[in-house]
Amino acid sequence: MKTVEIKPDIYWVGAIDWGVRDFHGYITPNGTTYNNYLILDRDITLVDTVKHDFSEITIDNIQSLIDPAQIKNIVINHIEPDHVSSIDKIMDLTPNAMIYITDKGKKGLDRYFDTTKWNFTIVKTGHTLSTGKYTLQFLETPMLHWPDSMMTYVKEAKLLISQDAFGQHLATASRFDDEFCECASHAELDESVVDYYANILMPFGQLIKNKVAEVQKLGLDFDMIAPDHGVIWRNDPGRVVRNYLDMADGKTGLRVAIIYDTMWHSTEHMTIPIMQGIKAEGLDCKVIKLRATPMSVAIKEFWKSRGCLVGTPTLNNIMFPSVAEYLTHLRGLRPKNRIAGAFGSFGWGGGAVKEAYEEFKRMGLEIVEPGVQVNYRPSANDDTACFEFGKAFAQKVKEYHTKF
Repeated sequence: MKTVEIKPDIYWVGAIDWGVRDFHGYITPNGTTYNNYLILDRDITLVDTVKHDFSEITIDNIQSLIDPAQIKNIVINHIEPDHVSSIDKIMDLTPNAMIYITDKGKKGLDRYFDTTKWNFTIVKTGHTLSTGKYTLQFLETPMLHWPDSMMTYVKEAKLLISQDAFGQHLATASRFDDEFCECASHAELDESVVDYYANILMPFGQLIKNKVAEVQKLGLDFDMIAPDHGVIWRNDPGRVVRNYLDMADGKTGLRVAIIYDTMWHSTEHMTIPIMQGIKAEGLDCKVIKLRATPMSVAIKEFWKSRGCLVGTPTLNNIMFPSVAEYLTHLRGLRPKNRIAGAFGSFGWGGGAVKEAYEEFKRMGLEIVEPGVQVNYRPSANDDTACFEFGKAFAQKVKEYHTKF
C-alpha cells in the first residue's frame, strides 16, 4: 500500500495484514491493519510503529516521503508488540529521535528492547508537544487496554489518534470509513466494531465512559479518529463514539444466544425445542456450536444478546472441555448486564450444568435457575420440558431487558 494523506501533512504509513487469522487467540477472518502515522512538520514526528513482520513496509512508506533520519520525534501510544515491535528497526535509522511515552510504557519497553541508547520523554495527560504548526496533546488511557496506553490529539488538525480504541480487525484497501462503506456496508463495519469491542474491550466499559467524559472535559474537538487497527473515521467519527458509549452502558439486542457443545448429540438435540420456546416468546435466537465456531464469534454473539443459555454434556462429572474453555474465556472478559442459564445431558452421573451455574455466579451474572437436564437421549417429555424452559428463560430476558 502507498501512503495516504489523512490530514494536511499527516500520512498513514502503516501496513495491511491480509493473512492473519489468529490474533493472540482472537480469530480474525478479515485480517487486520497496523496503522501508524507520520507528521511532516518542522519537527517530523512518527506516531507508533507496526508489527515487526511488517517493518520493511512501514520503512518503505516513510522513505517514500522523507529520509527516516529526519524524524525528530516518535510517539509510542501503546507497547503491545503489534504496535511497537519494529521500533528497533526505526531507531536504527533515526537513533537521535526523542521517544514520547508514558512511564509504564517506558518500563514495559525496557523489557522488550535494550533502550539504554535511546532518548525518552515521559508524558502524562495534558502534556503537549509542538511540532511546528501542529500541537500534540497526550491523554493517558491506562487499561484501555494495557497499563501503558495513551492517545494523541493533534489539536490544529482536529485529529484523535486513538491507539486500539475505536479500531476493528479489517484488512481492507479502504483507509476511511466512508470508502469502506461504499464497497461494503455500515452494517459490516458496525459488526466489526462490536466484534473488536466484545473480544478486547468488554472488561473496560466504565473506563471507556470515564475517558470519553475526560475528552469532553479537556475540550478535545475532533472531526477524525485514527485508530491503530482498521479504517479511519472521517465521515462520522461521532458514530463510533456513540456505539462505544452504548456498549459501555450495556446496551444490546433483546435476543438470546444459545452457546453449546455436544458429545453424542443429546445436548445438541435439546437446543431445538429450547430455541422454539424462545421464539414462541417473540425473541430472536442465535445457536452456536463451540467446536464448529471460533471462540471470538461465540464471545461476540454472547455480547450481542441480552440472554445466554449454555449447553454442556457431562464428562467425568464436570463440563465438556470446550464449554469450560469458553466460560473461562468469558469470565476473563468480566461481562455485565447479561442474564444466563444452562442445560445439558448426562449418562450415569451429572455435574456439568451445576458447574456452569457456579461459573455464572463467579461472573456476577443474573441467572435463571434451575436449568434443564436429560438422562442419555431426550424423550418427548424432555422436549416439552426444554420448550417450556426456553419460554420461561425468554420471559425472564424480557423482564431483565427493561432495566436497560
